[in-house]
Amino acid sequence: MYQIQLYNKIAACGTDLLNPKRYEIGESFADPDGILVRSASLHEIELGDSLKAIARAGAGVNNIPIDRCSERGIVVFNTPGANANAVKELTLCALLLASRDVAGGIDWVLSQKGTTDVAKRAEKEKSRFAGRELAGKTLGVIGLGAIGGMVANVATHLGMNVIGYDPYITVEAAWSLSRSVVKAASYDEIFQSCDYISIHVPATAETKGMFCAEAFAKMKDGVRIVNLSRAELVNSADLLAAVRSGKIASYVTDFADDILVGAHEHIVIMPHLGASTEESEDNCAVMAVRELDEFLTNGNIRNSVNFPNASMPHDGDHRICVMHRNVPGVLSAISSIVAERNLNIENMLNRSRGDYAYTIIEVIGDVPADTLERLSDIEGVIRAIHYVGRR
Repeated sequence: MYQIQLYNKIAACGTDLLNPKRYEIGESFADPDGILVRSASLHEIELGDSLKAIARAGAGVNNIPIDRCSERGIVVFNTPGANANAVKELTLCALLLASRDVAGGIDWVLSQKGTTDVAKRAEKEKSRFAGRELAGKTLGVIGLGAIGGMVANVATHLGMNVIGYDPYITVEAAWSLSRSVVKAASYDEIFQSCDYISIHVPATAETKGMFCAEAFAKMKDGVRIVNLSRAELVNSADLLAAVRSGKIASYVTDFADDILVGAHEHIVIMPHLGASTEESEDNCAVMAVRELDEFLTNGNIRNSVNFPNASMPHDGDHRICVMHRNVPGVLSAISSIVAERNLNIENMLNRSRGDYAYTIIEVIGDVPADTLERLSDIEGVIRAIHYVGRR
């Protein structure tokens, strides 16, 4: 029986997929086998010896101690694409909010409560909130993954000229892009040529603070920026200065910031609503649960952020899965121990990702009791897990 710890409310359509004969779900286990989480921070929690996997019902994993998990052989999953449509739709809303002072107009109407002849004054005052249309303008999309690609495609149907840039675009993502989307050669090409910029990249060492005074100086005067990705991507002080100077005509985000909240009428800040739809929460819950279940049941990895994706049918008598460092000699040492124990290997798979690698060994016959201990003693091996087959 596997114990699964919940650190947030996870939609029942997801947790109901866990077989009650195999899983116990709760919120107060001392040393769970798996964790399901949304936004709760796990940086301060103790990672128990039994913990094998953490599944984040969402795309970002800033709330999870990835490095610590990797060193302990704990696989961290996320759910890329599960909330993409929700964020895409809010991005369209944000582009409109960046174009027309809808929020200011609504606030003005509310301020007239209790007065008379509101309709007449509204007709007189509406010019204060006039804006521009999206059609014919150039939109730069930075990051062409699941969300950015959808934004780029739908913007072409609004009559926008769309330029996209993503140095790490996958083949699958590239195939999903409309032919109307022009591929930029650099961030600078986006900065220099676009009327609107929509940001869809994760917060990494490379991207944190990339939208700063230096970047803003390269942009067109009056550029309008939408950031529904991560607050850390933008230097708030530099952005405020650029808005005050008129360099940036408007900035719309769903990340509240002490520097930016209420600082300028052309800065529109929503609560973090990007994935806050019933459909998105359901999709993320289902995807996270399936990833967690597949790993705990079969050792297959899909959508991990710290170990390589690796999957094959589990139809042997037993399976041994080994997390190890991606260094020479480890795989041969693993093979040697398997050979010493006369294990009949039916299938074997090895995948690597950066500093880490993952090996799946499918075997016929019994696995000697000390096999995992011997594998764990290999220099470079982080963890070894034994799975009983389905036969």
